[in-house]
Amino acid sequence: MSINQSFIMELQHEAANTHKILERIPTEKNDWKPHDKSMKLGNLVTHISDLPTWITMIMTTDELDLASMNYKPVIATTTAQITETFDKNVKGALAALENGSDEDFGKLWTLRRGDHVIVAMPKAAVLRSMVLSHQYHHRGQLTVYLRLLDVPVPGLYGPSADDIMAMAAAKEAVGN
Repeated sequence: MSINQSFIMELQHEAANTHKILERIPTEKNDWKPHDKSMKLGNLVTHISDLPTWITMIMTTDELDLASMNYKPVIATTTAQITETFDKNVKGALAALENGSDEDFGKLWTLRRGDHVIVAMPKAAVLRSMVLSHQYHHRGQLTVYLRLLDVPVPGLYGPSADDIMAMAAAKEAVGN
């Protein structure tokens, strides 16, 4: 299996899981955060929705200089906006991965702030650590936010406690 096909399969699988969570975001709570040091819900969701654009950027550039970056996040006001943005960004990321050769994944990619190099690693390593693992970390945070907001959390790698409770309630309702 080629490197790009491995990343594509993982992204497709994990994007479906992330989408299940994003569908449940109560956007009326965008300013809510569980702790003073935590991100607001709307900011966290925006970050998660935008992370797939990093795949496209990494695959199509050799570096990013944060000193000259002009990123203006847009906080979605509806759940439909959240999922549409995420799905669009995943689609672009999948296209960028599809065009990547095994050689491309071995090329050096650098993240810097002016003259200060933050990280310089092969693109495959950057995709794994700074994008995919980063995405899963924040997705985990988001499930905690949902739990604290009493929003049912979907199962990702099997049923969640909410899924189990719903199955038990359904079974009880039919008398089994």
